[in-house]
Amino acid sequence: MRADARRNYDRIVEVAREVFREKGYDAPLDEVARRAGVGPGTLYRHFPRRDDLLDAIMQSWVDRVRETTDKALAREGSPREVLIGWFEAYTALISSYKGGPAKITSAMGDPHSPILTKCQVLAGASQRVVDRLDQEGALRDGVDALQVCRLVGGVATVADNAGLPAADVRPLLEVVADGMLR
Repeated sequence: MRADARRNYDRIVEVAREVFREKGYDAPLDEVARRAGVGPGTLYRHFPRRDDLLDAIMQSWVDRVRETTDKALAREGSPREVLIGWFEAYTALISSYKGGPAKITSAMGDPHSPILTKCQVLAGASQRVVDRLDQEGALRDGVDALQVCRLVGGVATVADNAGLPAADVRPLLEVVADGMLR
């Protein structure tokens, strides 16, 4: 990629991150192009589909998922505290942008999603938590990481759509955790 094309690419990703935070994932891409100081053609050459732009934005998010998972697994406390701590962290991870929880949760397990690799990172992180708690004998039989992602993602989607504060989300996550623990 030429240096000027790389600058445009990086600028579009940076601006899209800001616009999506402000207005959600459905914000007009023309606004992203305008704020980035490029024409719509330049934006669409780099990102033919909205999901391609979303994928580029989410790359730094992947690193945060890994760090957050490590912290959740290092947490001391009961299996319930570890699980609820992971659920709160998971909810925060997918709620960085308005509309994020629904977008990510609906893509979870979809082999045709352009953000599939990002969803796999998140599902893998949940699998690490499930594996640890399963080894401790803390989980009911049959708890599946993908199901956990979809269930906690559903709670996060409701919270996102309703504008619920974290204090109102925690009791919902506690109910989910209690249903998974022995």
